[in-house]
Amino acid sequence: MATLQDVLADVQQESDIDDSIITLLTNISQQLKDAQAQNDPAAIQSVINQIDANKKKISDAVTANTSVQPPVAAQ
Repeated sequence: MATLQDVLADVQQESDIDDSIITLLTNISQQLKDAQAQNDPAAIQSVINQIDANKKKISDAVTANTSVQPPVAAQ
């Protein structure tokens, strides 16, 4: 059985991950704005490639850490 300290540590870790995702999205947004302002198609494509790679990592992590529950039959 998890202790209160274990639960608090898990919540803090999730908060840290959430903050990291927010920072990632903020930085990507700024990179796109900068590339657009410079009218630099190569830079824009580079940011798109980063987005795709990050999206795959996030998707893989969520899938790996989500237990698959069988559907509950309607009664």
